Amino acid sequence: MTMQASLVNNPSFADITTIGVGGSIAHFIQPTSRVAVIEAVEDADESGLPLCVVGGGSNMLVSDSPFHGVVIRDARRSIHVLDEAAPAEDGIDEQTGARMVHVNAEAGCNWDDFVSHVLALGLEGVEGLSGIPGTVGASVVQNIGAYGQEVSDSVTSVEVWDRKTKTTYELSKEALCFGYRTSALKQSMYVADNEPVKPYFPTPRYVVLSVTFCLCHSNTGIVSHAQLAHALRVEIGERMQTSTIRREVLRVRASKGMLEDASRYSNPWMQGLKSTEGVNCALRLQQEDYAIGEWHEGDAPYSDRHSCGSFFMNPVMTQTQAVLLPEDAPRFDVILPDGSEGIKTSAAWLIDHAGFHKGFRLTKNGEASPAGLSSLHTLALTNRNNASCADMLALAKAVINGVYGKFGVVLVPEPVLIGISVK
Repeated sequence: MTMQASLVNNPSFADITTIGVGGSIAHFIQPTSRVAVIEAVEDADESGLPLCVVGGGSNMLVSDSPFHGVVIRDARRSIHVLDEAAPAEDGIDEQTGARMVHVNAEAGCNWDDFVSHVLALGLEGVEGLSGIPGTVGASVVQNIGAYGQEVSDSVTSVEVWDRKTKTTYELSKEALCFGYRTSALKQSMYVADNEPVKPYFPTPRYVVLSVTFCLCHSNTGIVSHAQLAHALRVEIGERMQTSTIRREVLRVRASKGMLEDASRYSNPWMQGLKSTEGVNCALRLQQEDYAIGEWHEGDAPYSDRHSCGSFFMNPVMTQTQAVLLPEDAPRFDVILPDGSEGIKTSAAWLIDHAGFHKGFRLTKNGEASPAGLSSLHTLALTNRNNASCADMLALAKAVINGVYGKFGVVLVPEPVLIGISVK
């Protein structure tokens, strides 16, 4: 196997993930061209080595054991405006009459840098997704979403390398089969019941090379989420400056500890992954607008941000299954994959009402575990102070078992779990 791009001293997953957990990495490659990305993936596959294509490391929890495989982190970060006059079928926004614009971003581009960049160009469509850590490539695998928007709302196509057929091609929005925190890309890693499938896991069969978005040429956006509307003191459906929406989204996320710790970019293994302007902006926000929850002696600074983000997906169930929920449990109408009507409830509510409150920790050797629920948001499992993956896993299992015992609902982890299982 040709590993010229591999570094002499490789990072651990603890170095490159937002939760700061995970074992050493045997081979670490940062390709700087499209061809180099494809060659690195091919080399790993032909050698039969486990392959992990990582973005910002924000949606994964990795075993403490060494990873005897290849980790590829795409170093390409270019953004290009493809056209100012999109094809007739999507060239004009029906509501505003504004022109639509196609923008292409390489997979390694920092997601929040992308959001900031397109907003500066006067484009609308992703402002509600401000502050989500990770990369453009990872955004479509997970179909990230927040505050009334999902990335699938704006995606037109994704260029991929197919590890099975060894070809590149464009996947249309329809072919991507976007769903709640999932896509055809993500599902190619799993069989039924989210069991990892060989030979692809922990990387999809389809490796994202770039993403094309269709955005609206407008400096205003729609406030489409109740919490955001309340924070902005407007009604749902009102239009506001996208810069104002972005600023408030970042503030609300900060108040929940749901922004990454910007100081991670001082780590040599993270330098250059986010623009200098983006890092400085995040550091200012961190220092000026950071909500401090319950604090324990020995906790690392900003440890409420040392997480995978939301660790559990909001449960989606049939109408019949939802009858078992308590009367005061949140209920949101959804359409299930089979086209029938279903109910989505709040994982955070279930966790809290099962007795796992903000700041909850297990006891380890008579002392509070270094892993705990965020003191600001029950949906985030946080590394308070040099927690191991085993610490995080014990907490996750305790929450899953507790919620199931109380409500009969099985919580499903949102992050990719590498070398571990919650079962």
